[in-house]
Amino acid sequence: MKRLIIILIAVFLSFAYASAAEKIKVVASIYPLGDVTRQVGKDRITVKVMLPPAASPHTFEPTPVDMMEMQNSKVFVKAGAGLEFWAEKMVKASSNRKLIIVDATSGLSLIRHVHSHAGAGASEEKGHHGSADPHVWLDPMLMKTVVDKIKNALSNADPEGEVYYRENAEKYKKDLDALHSEIVNRVKDFKVKEYVTFHPAWNYFSKRYGLRVAGVIEESPGREPSPKHITKIISEIKRIGAKVIFAEPQFNPKIAEVIAKEAGAKVLFLDPIGGANVRGRDTYIGLMRYNLSVMEEGMR
Repeated sequence: MKRLIIILIAVFLSFAYASAAEKIKVVASIYPLGDVTRQVGKDRITVKVMLPPAASPHTFEPTPVDMMEMQNSKVFVKAGAGLEFWAEKMVKASSNRKLIIVDATSGLSLIRHVHSHAGAGASEEKGHHGSADPHVWLDPMLMKTVVDKIKNALSNADPEGEVYYRENAEKYKKDLDALHSEIVNRVKDFKVKEYVTFHPAWNYFSKRYGLRVAGVIEESPGREPSPKHITKIISEIKRIGAKVIFAEPQFNPKIAEVIAKEAGAKVLFLDPIGGANVRGRDTYIGLMRYNLSVMEEGMR
């Protein structure tokens, strides 16, 4: 009897292992794309997010472990437009010729100018391919297009799951529609429609919802603002009557705090990335609601 129980347990574990082994392995560059991929693939896939918590995708360097993940995966989901400056070399080095790549920005109409104000910075963003802004995931309506790209990639990697992926994608796009409507209704009550942010991540969000980025403190990753630029930013804050500056947890807020003190404002934190262990920001929709609430606090 005892032997029979052991055999049954062994059989069960072998089936469980086989089931896990059959799941489609996906690598995503950043957490929001990883979460959306999970919403489409659910229990037919496993997702590894490369970017560690609180890290910036602009400065991330992949490890040998990341290389192995890429080598053993069937799908790679990235933002594109130069955000993952390391991706092309990594894909080539992995020798994974069957890897299906989802480029979120591919085929979309990308914003070329990262600011709308001529004084505070109308120059194109440097450091991204073609000076294009890669932060399309911060617009829920653009994310619907990304959901379809992910659905197609998973279906190519796993044809037996095509119907499953399609149904999940359609359901999730309805959730994104609901999120969009919620943002529209809440932004209507904003008294201030312009704002200053640390990092040029919010252009697609602003364009979608009738807001305006009046100035960006750090126009390129790692490039500290000049005294002249800081003076212009302070002038912009006073011009628009802003009471807050939006920093981000992926960047040191020291410069933002200095500027805020000079302008008589305070610093609040928007988060374009989120993370699995960040409460309230551990799903894409939760992350967007968090950011909306922070904006409400500073602009309503």
